[in-house]
Amino acid sequence: MNQTRVKTVSMVFGFLGVTALLLLHYMVFFWVPTESSMGIVQRIFYIHVPSWWVAFIAFGGVALCGGMYLWLGDDRLDAAAVTAAEGGMIFTSIGLLTGPLWGKIAWGAWWTWEPRLTLALLLWFIYLGYFLVRKSTLNPEKGKKLAAVVGIVGVLDIPLIHVSVSWLRSLHPEAVVLNPDGPTFEGSMLATLMVGLLAYTLVFVSLFTVRYSAELVDRATQIQDL
Repeated sequence: MNQTRVKTVSMVFGFLGVTALLLLHYMVFFWVPTESSMGIVQRIFYIHVPSWWVAFIAFGGVALCGGMYLWLGDDRLDAAAVTAAEGGMIFTSIGLLTGPLWGKIAWGAWWTWEPRLTLALLLWFIYLGYFLVRKSTLNPEKGKKLAAVVGIVGVLDIPLIHVSVSWLRSLHPEAVVLNPDGPTFEGSMLATLMVGLLAYTLVFVSLFTVRYSAELVDRATQIQDL
């Protein structure tokens, strides 16, 4: 894909993402009703959950592309994996920052070492390790392969994060969307959440597209300089 087409695709997804974000914030502040038990602080939910949604998608992409890189050895797959990992770290950081803002009001503490929060923080450190491992050896190819293994193993933490509230004793509320009995909150709240998921996904795709293209250019330049 040439740079002009990449720029166009990124701008389209970016425009759609920003538009959806503006709509999301209008819905959060002026349209969706205030949740009865937690009050206004619950509105962080519409930022917090989409952040984690995108983080999980990104890290899933890291594992998928990393596995395919180990199989096929195509450097473009490693470039896609590391680009997805960068996006995953950004959105995981947003999720980890918005969570304590919610927890301080709901639980009276910025942080507790309850299962879901602990596993979520572990996910962030696993993928921090993904980047450190890439630089841990003088052989770049070996570093890429080791990082791919970390990316594949790390993604196993995601289902644990999801089931932790039902399998382990936890302060964190149970799933309200991916619930076996269906969504447990009203339609306007679900609609607002869906807009948030769409907005953050579009923003991620826009960032991924332009960053992936830049990564390929950087690698091609490095090869030419050798």
